Amino acid sequence: MKTISKTEIYHALPEHVFRSIDDLGVTGTHMTESSAMMMGSKLKLEFLTKKHSGLGSKYRWKGKMMGMFMDFTVEVTKWIPGVEKIWLTIGEPKLIIYSWYRMRLMVTPLPEQSAKAELSITYEKPYKFFYKIVSFIFADWYCRWCLRKMLGDARISLKSFEHVDVLIEK
Repeated sequence: MKTISKTEIYHALPEHVFRSIDDLGVTGTHMTESSAMMMGSKLKLEFLTKKHSGLGSKYRWKGKMMGMFMDFTVEVTKWIPGVEKIWLTIGEPKLIIYSWYRMRLMVTPLPEQSAKAELSITYEKPYKFFYKIVSFIFADWYCRWCLRKMLGDARISLKSFEHVDVLIEK
């Protein structure tokens, strides 16, 4: 197993940071839009539980990338509102550069209404020879891109919280 992490500081309330990163409509965008890192492909997101957030929530990603079919289900296994979230693939995921992955979000309050968010991906390499080669070349690179996109998209979404906070203060 290998873990790659990225930390970002936000000038926003910790609960807003957590809510933004917890929202797949924000942090899943990089997988639902065609991009160079997705090789021009995109995945479709399907929620499998009525709750889209919180402990036990499940969702499924499906699509093709580089002509290869991807289909994997993710479940939230730990969720402490405003503080920590862990989610991982369950069942038999059909992935290209991993055989399994787990993501972890930790939000820590900082002075002056700021917060630190640490986001990490822990993954196992695929078992089949061709996929091992693809993983060796692309897995770390892709992980860093995902983390950067997720934290960057959260930063963009937090601008709406900042606007709300400004309106409330007036």
